[in-house]
Amino acid sequence: MLTDFKGAKRLLNLSLFIIGSSILLAACSSQAKEPNHAAINTVPQATAVDGNIITPSVLTDILEVTGTLVANQQVDIASELTRKIVSVNVKEGSLVKKGTLLFQLDDADLKAQLEKLQQQEKLAALNEDRLRDLIKHEAVVQQDYDQAFTNLKVLLAQILELKVMIDKTRIRAPFDGQIGIIHAYPGAIVSTSTILTNIQDNSSVKVEFNVPEKYTNTIAPGSLQKFTVASDNKQYTAKVVAREAKLDQNTRTLLVRAVADNSGRTLMAGQSARLNLSLHSSNNALLVSSQALMPSSQGYNVYVAKDGKAQIVPVEIGQRNPSNVEVLKGLQSGDTVITSNLLRLVPGSAIRFVTVK
Repeated sequence: MLTDFKGAKRLLNLSLFIIGSSILLAACSSQAKEPNHAAINTVPQATAVDGNIITPSVLTDILEVTGTLVANQQVDIASELTRKIVSVNVKEGSLVKKGTLLFQLDDADLKAQLEKLQQQEKLAALNEDRLRDLIKHEAVVQQDYDQAFTNLKVLLAQILELKVMIDKTRIRAPFDGQIGIIHAYPGAIVSTSTILTNIQDNSSVKVEFNVPEKYTNTIAPGSLQKFTVASDNKQYTAKVVAREAKLDQNTRTLLVRAVADNSGRTLMAGQSARLNLSLHSSNNALLVSSQALMPSSQGYNVYVAKDGKAQIVPVEIGQRNPSNVEVLKGLQSGDTVITSNLLRLVPGSAIRFVTVK
């Protein structure tokens, strides 16, 4: 009995060994058939980027400044005499010609004085003529004639002075223009300090603006400059006609004046103007997107595509516009500059272009 029990135990252990070995072989075989994901994930992936092929372009250096519109001519209308207004012969906002009567002041007393002097002048003229005839016959002394002649000349001068005074009671337009708000009406006593109205010649407008010291030699008389105003989206053109003789010592800027046509009278004196000054231009500029620039301690770098990989290139930049930068050194025409996903790139990174412009 003991011998049979030992034999059965050996047979059981052998069976368990065979079963365990079979399971281990099956597990090893199963693992050999599964793919090695770790090995696959170690293969470098190409980074998706956008690119821009560099070609020579036209670049204009633009300086944006703010100016003010000024009327071609503008004056306040006031009286030279202290008198009462008799009539107002113009409407507010109306267009008038040079010499148009605007205001009439009271001149009744001046006209009365003029009539008196004119009558005295007639008598003095008759007396002077009579004495001139008598002196030819030596019937009077020269002194009597000289006195009569002087009296006549004094009366003529007084008459001329009164006519000037009477003319000053008629306030006329000094030039063609548009009348502003009227501040005085018939019956009002006005003095030399009373502003009656104003008149502006807006057939053309002056655009006055200040240019930084750096660009004083760039804005030359005769150059054309573009500007816009807040009241519409139209772009206007002004011609530079004058520059101040010196810089402003406080701001170190130069006052420049340009003139723009305003035949449609859409522009008004006092409006602000935003000018984009054309300083100088280049016809063969190599431009890259501002997004492609990466600042460094030595300046700027860009990534350029070479044989499917990203290569970092130091560049020297020049002029800028709102979206692009001129590259003076470091790039050549035909280079493809990477413009996106820059933070995921290192020199030598594999790249794959999504778009190329």
